[in-house]
Amino acid sequence: MAMTNRNNAKLDCMIYYTLDELVPQDHLVRKMEEALDFRFIYPKVQHLYSRHGRPSIDPVVLFKMLIINIVFGINSMRKTCQEIEVNLAYRWFLGLSIDEKIPNFSTWSQNYIRRYKDSTIFEEIFMEILEQAVDYGFVDFTTVFGDSTHQKANANKRKSVKKEVEILKKKYEDDLLVEINEDRECIGKEAFDSMVHAEYVHDEETGEEVKKTSTKTITESTIDPESGCFHKGEKEKCFAYSHQTFCDKNSFVLAVTTVPGNVHDSVSFFDAYEELINGKYGYLIKNVSLDAGYMTPAICRAIVQNDQIPYMPYKRPMTKKGFFKKYEYVYDEEYDCYLCPNDKILMYTTTTRNGYRQYKSDPKDCKDCPLRNKCTKSKNMTKVIERHLWEEFREYADEIRHTMEWKEIYPQRKETIERVFADCKENNGLRFTRLKGLKKNQQNAWLIFACHNLKKMSLWRGKYRRKPSKNSIHPSKYTKKTISFRKLPIYNKKPMSLRKGIGFCQQSEVDQMIHFFSLTAQLITLELIIMMV
Repeated sequence: MAMTNRNNAKLDCMIYYTLDELVPQDHLVRKMEEALDFRFIYPKVQHLYSRHGRPSIDPVVLFKMLIINIVFGINSMRKTCQEIEVNLAYRWFLGLSIDEKIPNFSTWSQNYIRRYKDSTIFEEIFMEILEQAVDYGFVDFTTVFGDSTHQKANANKRKSVKKEVEILKKKYEDDLLVEINEDRECIGKEAFDSMVHAEYVHDEETGEEVKKTSTKTITESTIDPESGCFHKGEKEKCFAYSHQTFCDKNSFVLAVTTVPGNVHDSVSFFDAYEELINGKYGYLIKNVSLDAGYMTPAICRAIVQNDQIPYMPYKRPMTKKGFFKKYEYVYDEEYDCYLCPNDKILMYTTTTRNGYRQYKSDPKDCKDCPLRNKCTKSKNMTKVIERHLWEEFREYADEIRHTMEWKEIYPQRKETIERVFADCKENNGLRFTRLKGLKKNQQNAWLIFACHNLKKMSLWRGKYRRKPSKNSIHPSKYTKKTISFRKLPIYNKKPMSLRKGIGFCQQSEVDQMIHFFSLTAQLITLELIIMMV
């Protein structure tokens, strides 16, 4: 009994410590509080609050609760509130005393539904944290790495319907259609009205021929219609959202765009890339590194026309086994024709609606050709090769693979953007979502990646303790110092001479290096002479 009484006495004793003393100095919440002044939230949400009625809960507290939820990987806001009740570090981060009541989990949900649903506060928080990381000198905009990842939607895959939807026009279709019609006019062909073949049907009510809208059949969820059906390789078929993301070489996320999961990466790329380029720091980007799924003429053209260099891997040709690959047919730029492996000419005939120029062989040459079984199985004995109007931009990106810059930059992609996705999926709730709707998941993506940047910035600042001047852009101290290379020549339409001068130093830089080493040698010689004397 004596032991029990002594233990009870210990439990009932008063605590003479302040809340600040009980939180460890190296705790992550302290580092986040030191790295970022959260008072920037007040002016951004001021217009969303009324001056009348009962006082509302501090908006900084609400958003800090979300940061705790994401950074520390807590599954729900209900559980987050329970953890804050007993965790002194979380209370200190929120600015709440030990006896102060924690906001109910439903409070945030109602704010989410009523107050913040149509606001831009989530994107503004993301940009504010990114700008703070830039001011610390942690972000390097020289090279950006892009990729997309899928987040499983809150939708049952068995509850779906088949639906006909309209095929949306791509971002670059207008520019491509102009060049298609220019090519067709040169050979006396009729111009196209659109890149989609127009079909007309008879309207029974008006008695007129009406243009039929081009559609496609998709699988739509009855629970979350804005999500998309995703199926890749051996992965299980499910409904998901796709996050097109860009980061720098230090793994700080620069931009993110959310689309349905059934949208291909090469299509969703343009919205995210446009947001990145038109942003505050878009002019600082020099290189763009992507994987093989983005190796399309349209994407290569968009990057090159923005005075940036694309770094992409080799994409294997999708040719049937046993047949010649496309690269085995040599293209002659001067005469605008192809040469087959049997040294026969394939001449240009027409330009298709999809933006491809067709080159056809002479049936007389193919009739008795010994290599025809490896070339074509056409009944009319004609080999057809298609070449995109913007193919030279893709060839330019393919030739960059053979430079020293590519061998240094591209391997960093798997160490940056892939690591960001892995970390956010494992720790920050990016693997699946409980929210429904495209807008809510876009807002959630901004919060997740904002917390990723905040955590990384807090840990780096705590380690290196470096704070540059306000509103300044500094190169990262963690980036490797490399010799700058001559900018490759950029052309607006058809870069015929893009292959010249890749990967060589400027002559002035070489002269400076020689001068530097010469002076160093002279100084060393002078020191040796002084020591001998």
